Amino acid sequence: MVDKKKTTFFYELAELLKPIEQLHQKKIKLLIHAGTPKTGTTSLQTYLDKRQRKLRGKGILYPHNLRKITNRSAPKHQWFEKNLITNHVGFFLENFKNVLSQVDDNTHTVVLSSEGIYNYWWDIPEQSKKLLVELSVLFDVRVWVWFREPIQFIESYYKQCIRNPKIEGNPCYGVDLSFSDMLDIPWFSQHLDYQGFITECQSVFGVEHVSAFEYKGDVVQEVIALFGLTTAHDNPTRRQNNSLNTTSINILRTINQSDIQPKDKESIMPHLKEIDTILGRYASVSLIDDESRTRVLEIANPVKLKNSYQQI
Repeated sequence: MVDKKKTTFFYELAELLKPIEQLHQKKIKLLIHAGTPKTGTTSLQTYLDKRQRKLRGKGILYPHNLRKITNRSAPKHQWFEKNLITNHVGFFLENFKNVLSQVDDNTHTVVLSSEGIYNYWWDIPEQSKKLLVELSVLFDVRVWVWFREPIQFIESYYKQCIRNPKIEGNPCYGVDLSFSDMLDIPWFSQHLDYQGFITECQSVFGVEHVSAFEYKGDVVQEVIALFGLTTAHDNPTRRQNNSLNTTSINILRTINQSDIQPKDKESIMPHLKEIDTILGRYASVSLIDDESRTRVLEIANPVKLKNSYQQI
């Protein structure tokens, strides 16, 4: 009997997966890396992209995107959360078809990585999350996420919000707000709900399919060990994506008072980074005062983190 609750997305992908599952006698593993800010996500994405051939030799696919997206930071799979947020099932299906077109007879694991999966999780409508439930039926889905200590995390995320261009409907991007004022906005403070994110992912993919890890400073080394890629000569260069200091953030807040276009704001950033380097020695240590620090710790909903890993 046909399950009418399943979508076209499910049936079309199921047909494409049939010959793959018959070959391997099991489902393809879909590893979703939901990177959080300042946990080495950029370094990991850059490493996986540069080592695609080596990964393929181990049966691991880090797929190319369907369309060339200009990204100075790292090759990531932003389409994943963007298609879900907009509930654009057609684009979501098109991107997954592209992923499966890159699968060969040796492939047993597909890796998708984007920090936006965590950052925008609360913006994904329930209708789109049903597509994730279907993914959990079609693939052996695993979610990996690394978390930082909440004070460090939320300060970094505040800086990123100030730096981002304004987006209609987003109350925190490209605005002139202090950390304390932004903490009053539920959209911002909910990102401290680590356990809430894990619990929702577990309800979609299964309790044993979601793993939260403690960020210890080098996610790249941890992941390549999990993939069994570590060699005596393998010493990947770590990319350091530093936050702007407090003085530079205050300059950005002033810039955000004007209705500046995203492209113009982006053109300012290289100059601001030069200023940031010079002013770094004069900047205060933290944007978070004692009262805000106490509030963060009261809001934060930590999760039990894993310190042990099982190799793929």
